[in-house]
This record gives sequence, C-alpha cells and structure tokens, in this order.
Amino acid sequence: MNNTGTFTQLSPQSLLRQLTNSADIICLQAFSNSVSWSIYIEQGKITYATHSVEPFDRLERHLRRLSQQIPLLSSETRVQLRLMFEPDLQTQLNEHSSGLQNQPPEYQAIYWLVSQKHLDYTQAAVLIQELAKEVIESFLLIKQGTYELTTPLHGIPRICKLDGEKIMERCQARLNSWQSFAPQISSPYQRPYLLVSSKFYGENLPELQQNLTNWMKGFSLRHLAVIINQDEVQLARTLYPHIVQGSIILHEPDPPFDKLPKTFEELSQPPKDITDLFNRKLNDTRVAPNTTTPTEHPNISEENVAVKQQFPEIYALPTEDFQQLTIPNNIETAPQKVTTATITAKKLYKIISVDDSPTILKEISRFLEDESFSVVTINEPLKAVMSIIRHKPDLILLDLNMVGIDGYELCRIIRNNSMFKSTPIIFVTSNKGILDKVKARLVGASGYLTKPFERAELLKMVFNHLV
Repeated sequence: MNNTGTFTQLSPQSLLRQLTNSADIICLQAFSNSVSWSIYIEQGKITYATHSVEPFDRLERHLRRLSQQIPLLSSETRVQLRLMFEPDLQTQLNEHSSGLQNQPPEYQAIYWLVSQKHLDYTQAAVLIQELAKEVIESFLLIKQGTYELTTPLHGIPRICKLDGEKIMERCQARLNSWQSFAPQISSPYQRPYLLVSSKFYGENLPELQQNLTNWMKGFSLRHLAVIINQDEVQLARTLYPHIVQGSIILHEPDPPFDKLPKTFEELSQPPKDITDLFNRKLNDTRVAPNTTTPTEHPNISEENVAVKQQFPEIYALPTEDFQQLTIPNNIETAPQKVTTATITAKKLYKIISVDDSPTILKEISRFLEDESFSVVTINEPLKAVMSIIRHKPDLILLDLNMVGIDGYELCRIIRNNSMFKSTPIIFVTSNKGILDKVKARLVGASGYLTKPFERAELLKMVFNHLV
C-alpha cells in the first residue's frame, strides 16, 4: 500500500478498512481544509483517534458525560487537566511543524486520569471509544484530501483496542441520522437561536424544555446536548420542526468548527425545485426527519481493554461491572412547554469582568449579556474586591495588566477569601508567555483567555468552567 495518497483516489472508508486489515502499527494522518486527523491502529485495531479542531473541547464534552456517573471527574479535576495538558496555539503549531504529534496531549491527559485513579482503564476505554466515534464520523465525511501513513516514533500506551469495522458501521448509522435533517441542519456545530414570537408554537410542534431555551444563545447543537444532558441527534430531532417552521434559526459554526466537513453540503445556488420543496416544508407543521436513532451502547469486550501490566498500579473492573457502565447521553428532565411567558428566561449565572479598558468591558458584555448571563463590569480594579464580595459572581474575568494593581495580586486577594475558593477566575490578557501562565496558575487562576479573542473563545471558557 502507498504511504501517501489523495482521497480522490481512495475513499476514507476504504482506506480505513484496508488499514484495519493490516497487522502493522500505523498512524494514519489525513489532511483536508486545514484540519488534520490522526488515527492510531495496532494489529488491525483502533487504539485512538483525534483531529486538530479543539481536541480538549471534545475531551471536555465527553468527560462531562461520564461525570454524571463518575464523581471523581469533577469540574476541578477537569480544570486541572486542561491546565496541565492543553497546549496553546503556538505550541500546537510548533509540534505540527516538527512532526511531534505522536502522543496527542489529550491522550496523555486520559492516561493521567487513569494513573491518578480518577478513571479505571475500563472507563477510560469507553471514553476513548466515544471520542474515536466522533472523530471517525467526521473523517468519513471528507470528500477531498491527502493522507500519509507513519509509524509512531513513540508508541502511546495502549488502553484499549477498538474494532474498526464496528466503529465505522456505527459512525455511518449516526451520519445517516444527521443527514436525515438536510438541508436545514448541515453540521452538529451549527448554533440554534430561538426567535421571541408566540405565533410559531403550534399544536403539532414538540415541546421545548425551558432549560434548553435558556442556552440557545450561541452554543452549538453538540454543546447544547451536553449542557442539557441529552443525545445530540435526539436534540436535533426535537428542534428540527421548529427550524422548518422558522421559530428557531441556525447560525453557521463558529471558527474553527467551520473547518470540519459538513454532514450535508448545500449547493451554491439551489435549483428551483429544491427551493420550492423547502418552502412547502415551511408550511407543513408535521414535517419530521427519519425517527430512527442508532442505539449507542459502549460494548468493549474485556479482551480489548489493555492488560493490567500496562498500568501496574491500576486494577481492572470485573466484566459485570463494565456491562453496567453506560454513557448518560439520553437523560432528559421533565419538559416544560415554552410560552411567551417562559421564552425570556431568568438570569442563570452572574459574571464579573474586571478591566480598566471600557472597550474590552463593552465587548465582553456584548458577547455574554443575554437571558442566560448577567454581566457586571468593573473598570476600577482597586474597587473590584468589594464589588465581587457584594455580587458573589459565578465566574470572574480578570484583566492581567491594570493600573494600580495587576491581575496576579487581585487574583491572590480574591482567592484568600474563602467565599471564592472554587469560583472560576479567568485571566484575560495579551500576554502569551509560558512564565505568565505558570504564574497565573500559582496564584489560583482557572484559565487563560488571550486578547484579541472571538465570541466563540469566550463561550468556550464559559462552557468549560460554568455551565
């Protein structure tokens, strides 16, 4: 088999199937639209899969799913994980140019969770399986691209072995479900917004949970599903009739998620018959996609979990315990019907932003001020502590370089108050040095947001630390 090639010559599915029939230790690296995929294969089994678009965002979402059943995966543990292992953009670029991507940092993070006994390796195997399915789902959508086959210079410690054929079958079934929502939904990273109007709520439309409507302010379908703890295809199915009717509008994915291949590629100028069909759908309140959702159940057999010697300090769960482990992606709370009285939700979270720049404060308020967040801005840092004590925020955004007192000292003062021991404090700064980040961690910062930043980056911080 050639070590390089293009997807115009060989489809992603055919390529992956050939590799999973091989007995070699291989890393398949694929490249398309500035995104890179890495799929690690050992003796025909998939041991890990990742792509370059926000790998720690992907890990965070799946860890939050698991945290419903595994209390050790607390918010504090996940914050510590990101601080220890998530590289900044420059580090990622340096690793890519030097070819040192043989041990993905998020895989190292998973290995650390096992070594610190936050996960046993059977639970880690389930986590890796779910991550691989999401990555390979997008990999199968590539239309054009290049690939190369490499032998990892440093073999990653193997936690599990996944059946590539079964993974592809499940991914294809999942893609069929997503494609049944075409053309209205073309990516799980599209962002739904609820229009404030009662005329769209007809008898034939499914009810929407109020906790869902609270968050339709910039989060993607995929992130919303995690926030409300629901399967993302089921969420799309619930929203689909509202999207067809026009009561929910979909914005395109925020960068960098817009680089990932879409589940449905729209034509640049749709033919008239397609436009007419879409218009007819808007007048049909009972339009619904295929209602068949592939059942998602982790089913890694015990022999495909790494042997105990891989982790000498970790002991395996009995097989019967593993059979009881499930990903909690279908839990739903009791629905509350949305009316004009409930569309405007109460303030859920209070965020304080401290910065001596009125421009930055205004921008943060514009990004976050909606029905889900109450933003308090403070432009006099010397008065910030008393304001923070008075407002008792859920999250604090703190500029690093301010006149009178710097962010490090202010963070230290805030942390010394027992009331704010666990409150997330995010530094917002143009400083990019490693020493700055180390110092930020020493004074108790929870995260680091580099100026200039986009709305999506700010929402990512909120998702990671608050919702």
